[in-house]
Amino acid sequence: MFRVTQNIEFCYGHRLLNYSGKCRHLHGHNGLAVIELEGEQLDDRGMLVDFTDIKKSVRTWIDDELDHRMILHENDPAVSFFKEQGEPLYLLPENPTAEAIARLIFDFTKSQGLPVSEVSLWETPKSVATYTDR
Repeated sequence: MFRVTQNIEFCYGHRLLNYSGKCRHLHGHNGLAVIELEGEQLDDRGMLVDFTDIKKSVRTWIDDELDHRMILHENDPAVSFFKEQGEPLYLLPENPTAEAIARLIFDFTKSQGLPVSEVSLWETPKSVATYTDR
């Protein structure tokens, strides 16, 4: 089995609804997405996946859709305010937890035809959530 890993850093803000801890307030993170790709076979170049291909699709998508955005639940009362202010948002049908964001990145990576095996999202240097479909 071959494995390649791409780390993608991005900044985002969020808050959690129906939560009693500090994360119920709007706040931000310097996140790190760790994307693991696996496969049994290498291509004719001797690669599982070219890192440039990951960069062109996944890193570009994260930069365009998630980086420096508020990632909020679609029913968050703050959405209308941010929209009125022209602030960039990414809306989810669920709480924007580290787990949900890891799954979001996993699903996008898979949709690009890449052999993703798991995605971990480091919210802080000490806190990580991982999603895999195994």
